[in-house]
Amino acid sequence: MAFVVPADAKGILPDRMIAAMAGAGAVLPAYPFVESQIQPASLDLRLGETAFRVRASFLPGPGATVAERIDDLKLHEIDLSNGAVLETNCVYVVPLIESLALPRAIAATANPKSSTGRLDVFTRVIADGTRRFDMIEAGYHGPLYAEISPKTFPVLVREGSRLSQIRFRLGDAVLDGDALHALHARERLVDSDSADLSNGVALSVDLSGKSANGFVGYRAKRHTGVVDVDRRGGYLVDEFWEPMRARGDQSLILDPGEFYILASKEAVQVPPDFAAEMVPFDPLVGEFRVHYAGFFDPGFGYAGAGGQGARAVLEVRSREVPFILEHGQVVGRLVYERLIAAPDALYGHRIGSNYQAQGLKLSKHFRAG
Repeated sequence: MAFVVPADAKGILPDRMIAAMAGAGAVLPAYPFVESQIQPASLDLRLGETAFRVRASFLPGPGATVAERIDDLKLHEIDLSNGAVLETNCVYVVPLIESLALPRAIAATANPKSSTGRLDVFTRVIADGTRRFDMIEAGYHGPLYAEISPKTFPVLVREGSRLSQIRFRLGDAVLDGDALHALHARERLVDSDSADLSNGVALSVDLSGKSANGFVGYRAKRHTGVVDVDRRGGYLVDEFWEPMRARGDQSLILDPGEFYILASKEAVQVPPDFAAEMVPFDPLVGEFRVHYAGFFDPGFGYAGAGGQGARAVLEVRSREVPFILEHGQVVGRLVYERLIAAPDALYGHRIGSNYQAQGLKLSKHFRAG
């Protein structure tokens, strides 16, 4: 059965269209989907049974396959069927259970899942012949692979673990300035009377401590135990994280090589007919990286889905030099896109979403003592 979208449709595909794509053979899982794998505007991707430890990260480039590059670069193979530990600062490539046979007009982008980013597990999706990570061209037919490099904690993964998600789109449906202002006037996307909506909703860092009992974030500890990516609430916060209190000058010095969890000053929401993605505030500001996991699903922070505005959790890593962040400094922009149609289920409690109505929050793996 062919996959058909409405005439003149443009935008991101919602959950029921993702299911229809799979039913029509445009998404080809080696095993049937599991519960909650299809999200409101994305599909979780599952690791296959084998991980390849490779010498270095790579892109295959035009005319080459990922499998060919793995053969050139692999050091050894790891069986994931019963679980295995991926060590920090090593690069692994894992064939995914899902492959694609996209219609000519449908492209896709991938991103780490929120819980993956908050563990500082650097994860990107690779396709055959591509020049870019996390970008799948319209009409692509072929396998998908995850490149995985844990940066802070060694992680235990297994066949079926879900570290990445993929979003499918038809055409360009990013809201321009006028459309974004109109949507904000109608839905109040951000809880600020002076919202900066140029090129997306500007998000700044909260270093005041006022919204988290004097705390502004967490700094990851070094030389910790292993984190099982599929284990919810299995680890004590203080064994892996150092809480950070607000300074008198409301600033934070990022140390090179350290990993931080911070939160945005602004609370945001994503209405049901839209999805959003966090993008860098300025690609030329290279001193630090913010937000590995950039997808915000329809209903995030939305009152009708159990939210009252939610703060964006920021995964922050400094680069080569110490860098001072100031309270209220803009660190990213939330770009909104239209959906072709509203999803059947919104991000929120009804589908077991982990971060609805969140403030400063670690990943689902950690619990207070």
